Amino acid sequence: MTISMTSSMTKKALWLASLSAAMLMLAGCNNSSAPADSAEVDAASDTPLNIKIATESSYKPFSYTDADGKLIGYEIELVDALCAQMKAECEVISQDWDGLIPGLNAQKFDATIAGMSITPERKEVVEFSDPYFHSGIILIGKKGDDISVEGLEGQPVASQRSTVASQYLQDEHDNADIKLYDTQDNAYLDLTSGRVRAMMSDKVTGIDWLKTEAGKDYEVKGQEISTNDDAMGIAFRKGDPLVAKFNAALAELKANGTYDQITGSYFGTSTTAAAQKATATGSVEQVVVVDEGNVDANAMIAEEEQTEAATN
Repeated sequence: MTISMTSSMTKKALWLASLSAAMLMLAGCNNSSAPADSAEVDAASDTPLNIKIATESSYKPFSYTDADGKLIGYEIELVDALCAQMKAECEVISQDWDGLIPGLNAQKFDATIAGMSITPERKEVVEFSDPYFHSGIILIGKKGDDISVEGLEGQPVASQRSTVASQYLQDEHDNADIKLYDTQDNAYLDLTSGRVRAMMSDKVTGIDWLKTEAGKDYEVKGQEISTNDDAMGIAFRKGDPLVAKFNAALAELKANGTYDQITGSYFGTSTTAAAQKATATGSVEQVVVVDEGNVDANAMIAEEEQTEAATN
């Protein structure tokens, strides 16, 4: 009787020990395979960061693709510099605009940079870095057409969906015939085909399009429109420690001159003095504010025109 009970207890102890070991192994596997925690673990340690960043690749000059399908543009160069500053391994992927925030919160990627304005509505669902760019919005129409911001009632006007420009139209000109598009490019196509009479756009992307062959017969109608949602930031999931790392890297790029160099290469200058001079000489109507300085968004156009006039 005693031998039988001892044997039974021994078997039970062995069974419990095996069960405990199996549970520990399972817990270890679950922890190592959680994609949501991978960036946070890297961010809290000294190991190299591996970060996946999404962008929307039809938003020239911020982010777009070249003839070979490679992602290029201002934001791509800025991300490269930020990742180099953090000594991080970064992968930048293209994503449809409407899928950026849902994909971010679904942990398909760790951050998104796509000319995304920092709005109260977006701040409810994501967390933003410090601003890296500021820009207003403009109305674009055909040269010679008397369309104006004040005269949009009943007029077909294009804009990209879920942008500050489209929100402005819906808030301030809901009596217009507003047409919303998944990309800027599709909105431009309907503008040039005559399906819409005008387009409301971010100023920088709109001016960049006006320099193309497709935009040569179009112009800005009236003045730049400034809103309270002009600042652009990099979006992260709420509470992600990567926000602090990106903010520190951005501050360092501004301090060492890299930020000004990248911004200046796309927008002419990032110094307040140069922007004020451009405005004083009448080469631009207004300037675009970039972080702590001003950027002359039309500087490249004015410079090209002056060079052409000097050589003719």
